Amino acid sequence: MTHYWFILYVALNALIVTLLALNVSRNRIRHRISNGDGGKLEMKAAIRAHGNAVEHVTVFGLVVLALEFASASATVLGALVLAFTVSRLMHAASMLTSAFNLRRAAAGLTYLAEVLGCLWLVVALLGLCFA
Repeated sequence: MTHYWFILYVALNALIVTLLALNVSRNRIRHRISNGDGGKLEMKAAIRAHGNAVEHVTVFGLVVLALEFASASATVLGALVLAFTVSRLMHAASMLTSAFNLRRAAAGLTYLAEVLGCLWLVVALLGLCFA
C-alpha cells in the first residue's frame, strides 16, 4: 500500500504550519517582542493562527494515517485531505485579515472534514469487527 494522500497531507499542512510560524517570528522581530504578544493585535492574531493550525493539523494527520491503515479508498482520502487543507488555508487567511465570514466557513469545513474522517474510521472499525 502506498500512502500518497498521507504524504501529501503532511507536506502541504506542514508547509502551512511552518509559514504561520515564520509569520509569528516575523512579527516578533518587527515589533521587538520576545515573549507573549506584547499587547499587539497583529501579534495576537499571528500566534492564534499558528496555534489553531497546530491544534487541528496534528489531530487530523492521525485521522488520515488511521484511514490509510484502514484501507480507505483513494477517493475518500483525497476528498478529506483536499477539503481539510483548503479549509486550513482559508482559516489562516481569515485569522490574519480579520475576515470573519471566511473564518466561519473555514471552521465549518475543518470540522466537517474532521467529523467525516472520524465517522469513516468508526465504520471501518465496525466492518473489521463484524467481518
